[in-house]
Amino acid sequence: MPTNLTVVVLAAGGGTRMKSKTMKVLHEVGGRSRIGHVLNAVRSMDPERVVAVVGTQREQVGPHIQDVLPGAILAVQETQDGTGDAVRVALEAVGRTVEGTVVVVTGDTPLLRGDSLRAFAEEHEAAERAVSILSGIVPNPFGYGRIVRTAEGDVEAIVEEKDATPLQRDIGEINSGILAFDAAFLREAISKLDNNNANAEYYLTDTVKIARNAGLTVGAYAIEDVSQTEGANDRAQLAALGRELNRRIVTQWMRDGVTVMDPETTWIDADVVLDCDATILPGVQLLGATVIGEDAVVGPDTTLKDCEVGQGARVVRSHGELAVIGDGASVGPFSYLRPGTNLGARGKIGAFVETKNAQIGNGSKVPHLSYVGDAEIGEETNIGAGTIFANYDGVNKNRTIIGRRAKTGSNNTFIAPVRIGDDAMTGGGTTVRRDVPDGALAVSSAPQRNLEDWKARKAARGATSSQDSETSIRDN
Repeated sequence: MPTNLTVVVLAAGGGTRMKSKTMKVLHEVGGRSRIGHVLNAVRSMDPERVVAVVGTQREQVGPHIQDVLPGAILAVQETQDGTGDAVRVALEAVGRTVEGTVVVVTGDTPLLRGDSLRAFAEEHEAAERAVSILSGIVPNPFGYGRIVRTAEGDVEAIVEEKDATPLQRDIGEINSGILAFDAAFLREAISKLDNNNANAEYYLTDTVKIARNAGLTVGAYAIEDVSQTEGANDRAQLAALGRELNRRIVTQWMRDGVTVMDPETTWIDADVVLDCDATILPGVQLLGATVIGEDAVVGPDTTLKDCEVGQGARVVRSHGELAVIGDGASVGPFSYLRPGTNLGARGKIGAFVETKNAQIGNGSKVPHLSYVGDAEIGEETNIGAGTIFANYDGVNKNRTIIGRRAKTGSNNTFIAPVRIGDDAMTGGGTTVRRDVPDGALAVSSAPQRNLEDWKARKAARGATSSQDSETSIRDN
């Protein structure tokens, strides 16, 4: 890689065709913003400095860029007067003489890969060019600037769509918008740009003509995978990019040893990590920074966001967010794991169970039809079906603590704050309002009463009532 590399990221445009209050480069694809994907590719180049040009809604875009890539320099383009003007602003923002190589990338190409950028920058320096263009051959070049070559094959110019002649519009080699420059040439050429064109903008691509007139070398590096340079101007195009990115991510994980039963119905974000021999069943969405361990099975019909799933764990038809599922544990079907859930190894969260801010110990089980919120459950404890952890008193959230090896009955309600001791038990239907000592049994229901001959007496009352009704009808 070039030892003195500056990367300029163009992110000033508003993207009005997205019809959104969210800036174009901030729309997410594969769990990252579009510019987040670009910055990730740029980071892999190990540049000396990165300058991001912001403009429209810079109060949103600027902080996001610096969150993704701390140390990035922000340059403000007050009015969007073209890419040439944007690069001028970027060079001014550096505040010192830039040497070496300058690579300019657009901020809305989420398929862009770092290895492609590295190869482009290396080829540019090796060829000792003033300007290099990352180009590609496409069947439908509409909307792109065309690469115009001489009879000898050298790059003569880049002509924008609106300024192209009919013959030039038939050219299939297009400018991706990603260019590399010798820094000394770029500083001089930027000052010579004019806006004498259909859009009255300063085109960065006009530097090609300036270099040619000065007798300097201009070349194009044709990328084989042109889709890496594609952007999206509306929601339909964005969805198409999202599908393609997901296809690539899923394919790569399968090649890395993960079983994906149905790639067409599986969505995996860019920051998800999967261990070898994990199995993903149909209808699964793995989002955010989710991590799936070796031999774990997820799905079908499961969504996990920012979750950790341990080795050999099983999650079926469930939804989880910011939850940890231990080795060998099982979840589902139809469970809802909310943030702060931590299920220990070999534990179980069963059918129609909701958990939130709950620590569930190794080997402990919440099998059926329960809500466990703001709770701590010790090891090898079993929570009976239909149990409610009543954690909210109308003002504060309170915590319930249940010890190790406890057994709670069905249809219990724990009125927090309350503590159940180790080896304690609670009877069915119990409402627990006070602490239960270790090894004790807590019951709160009234003693059972049996009413003898209930059915016969009920039938007799029914017959008497029917006779009285008939007598009343006759009397009337």
